[in-house]
Amino acid sequence: MKDVVSDCPIEEVMRALSGRWPSLLIYYLKDGSKRFSDLKRDNPTVSHRMLTLELRKLEDIGIVSRTDHPGYPRRVDYGLTTAGLTLVPLIDALGDWWEVTQFDRMTRPTLSDAA
Repeated sequence: MKDVVSDCPIEEVMRALSGRWPSLLIYYLKDGSKRFSDLKRDNPTVSHRMLTLELRKLEDIGIVSRTDHPGYPRRVDYGLTTAGLTLVPLIDALGDWWEVTQFDRMTRPTLSDAA
């Protein structure tokens, strides 16, 4: 990762959760653990490699836990850690904010309407 340029904790959070997939993965894991294939089905446009990298990143920073079950076929489950669960209300709040502001944007008159 890039070097931190300020002492603001928000910068580090944004680096950890930046990009398209981390917030979505937290959202899809909020109801319980899932297998890799389930996460792939939830996010059909993510490549296998990118999903693997993002899950590893979230695991490294302590947001996601990985449970490898013995046996054949191999089964791996991913779930949110306690720290990851504390992010769920924030992710939900972002979604709620978007729905409210999206509605406001759709009903707000544009400059072309005023002409």
